[in-house]
Amino acid sequence: MKYFNTRSMLLVVALLVVPCSKVVAQNRYSAPPPEELPRTLRALDAALFDSFNRCDLDKFASFFVDDLEFYHDKGGLTLSRKSLVESIRNNICGKMRREIVADSVEVHPVPGFGAIQMGVHRFYELNAKQGSAPVGAARFIHLWQYKDGTWKITRVISYDHGPAQN
Repeated sequence: MKYFNTRSMLLVVALLVVPCSKVVAQNRYSAPPPEELPRTLRALDAALFDSFNRCDLDKFASFFVDDLEFYHDKGGLTLSRKSLVESIRNNICGKMRREIVADSVEVHPVPGFGAIQMGVHRFYELNAKQGSAPVGAARFIHLWQYKDGTWKITRVISYDHGPAQN
């Protein structure tokens, strides 16, 4: 039985994937220039979580694709925008607000697709004063897709950051 060596296998994969990715990039991807990406995603994040904090679930839902995958280290896997919105409606609305830790945010382009945004955010009880101690903090990773002139989140990973004050 003959086996491919690693170099041969990588060459085959490159020959198959690279031409396909260029076709996808040419057909539906025309994102802002990389230097504008951090500002663009900061604005999107602000609008997303403004709708989250105000419990404007129609607006909140508009930031996600229908077949969203949301991985949460405590809540498990959520496999649709509809399920995420219901979870927010039943567990968060009227109870929590979110604030991003501004200096924690990183943005990385994903050529031909969109961008990765990651950082830390803190959650506060809704009746807590601005600047009061958070009840939790989490690291997040958002995979944003830029398609047909619109940014939407396709995948989310959220996991415990440790003590809420950090």
